Amino acid sequence: MTPQEQQAQFAENGFLVIQNILTPAELAVCHGEIQRLHKLAIDLESSGDPTRSDFQREPFANERMQHELPVLRKIENTRLHSDTFCTLAAHPTLVQAVQNLLGEDLLLFRSTLMLKPAHHGSPHALHQDSSYWPMQPPSLVTASIALNQATPENGCFKIIPGSHKWGLKQWGDIAKKQDEAIANREDIDLSGQIDISLGAGSALLFHSLLVHGSGPNRSPHSRNTALYAYFTPRVHYVPKAGAPRQKTFPVVAGLDGALEHTLVARTIDST
Repeated sequence: MTPQEQQAQFAENGFLVIQNILTPAELAVCHGEIQRLHKLAIDLESSGDPTRSDFQREPFANERMQHELPVLRKIENTRLHSDTFCTLAAHPTLVQAVQNLLGEDLLLFRSTLMLKPAHHGSPHALHQDSSYWPMQPPSLVTASIALNQATPENGCFKIIPGSHKWGLKQWGDIAKKQDEAIANREDIDLSGQIDISLGAGSALLFHSLLVHGSGPNRSPHSRNTALYAYFTPRVHYVPKAGAPRQKTFPVVAGLDGALEHTLVARTIDST
């Protein structure tokens, strides 16, 4: 598709698939880094390092993986723990695709590894990211890069095209047991829900209001995803009471080459 066609599809459906962002060599580096981060999780737990909370175990699995590695559900703030995944947030092909949707100036709201270990990965209930994020207007773009082949069998993304036009809704806990339904609500129409299968190295870009989730991984194949959420300086930081009144975000592109950009808390008129 041309850039204009990509913009039109994103505006209409709330998502876009970009094929083959990463090469096999780049994927191999990412796989090795994921193994290192699992080992780092053990070291941080043993030392009592406060950043150990970034490494979240799969809540419904009490077992360990091979070689006594923990069964992790996700790793937050990957840019702080890994040069590999810090650099990946600014991958030229990825940045170009996001800039086409948001504009030249890009800030990084979130850098995460979402992990669905073989036989263990639990489903993620349907939700909208902006329901949990203190950012207004809710117009962020998330890039979910498949580091393994993503299929319905190993818990690929499930989305409802066009649901970014529904407005912001309330959602509960995202983590679910393997045998729990992804959603059980009367106020959303599930008839348009589709699976997004991706080849390793391809990415799903989606609006922060798009309703999405993922199924369980009952297969013998892990599904690992590098996830980055981007926004522009036009988005305001609107934290809840008691939260810090300002926050500094990394600059991925633009803003005259600045490395960071600080946003001061702002109250948004909801009328």
